Amino acid sequence: MNTTQANIIANETIDETKVAQARKIILELQNNMPEYINNGFGPFIAAIYDKSGKLIAKSSNTVLKDNCSSCHAEVNTIRLAEQNLGTYDLSKFDLSLYVTAEPCIMCLGAIMWSGIKSVYYGVPSKDVERITGFDEGFKPHWFEEFKARGITVYGNIEPAAGEKELEYYMTSNKIVYKPQR
Repeated sequence: MNTTQANIIANETIDETKVAQARKIILELQNNMPEYINNGFGPFIAAIYDKSGKLIAKSSNTVLKDNCSSCHAEVNTIRLAEQNLGTYDLSKFDLSLYVTAEPCIMCLGAIMWSGIKSVYYGVPSKDVERITGFDEGFKPHWFEEFKARGITVYGNIEPAAGEKELEYYMTSNKIVYKPQR
């Protein structure tokens, strides 16, 4: 593992080619975030690509715009991919999901049931929670659970770029949406 990859985690032996591709896509998503934030979207973006590198779907978090707590970037992107491909079962397409931050507990369920084969994310949940106060949920052993289901996971890809965008969201006085307990 080279030193620039030292903090990357995965539920398989780290493949530098996969990391390079994920780094490129996640940085692009992170760079798009200010525009999305300035247009009233939440601070998360996801994209789904097929194994040839073709973009299948891309969406942001629309919780506030749609007034719906389940409109996270991952869920919106999965829904769009299913519409674009005409199926609820994405498994036959060998798709990868790239997201600016580690999926929350709700999104993990959506990913698992969608048939997505690989997940690549930027900022880990502990840092999302530290920076924003969002509640990412209880997710014990999810890396191992995904591996048992044949889903590859790589994390901590370009987290500094994502942290910067989350900090921008917070300094823009945007709403941190979560139910009152």
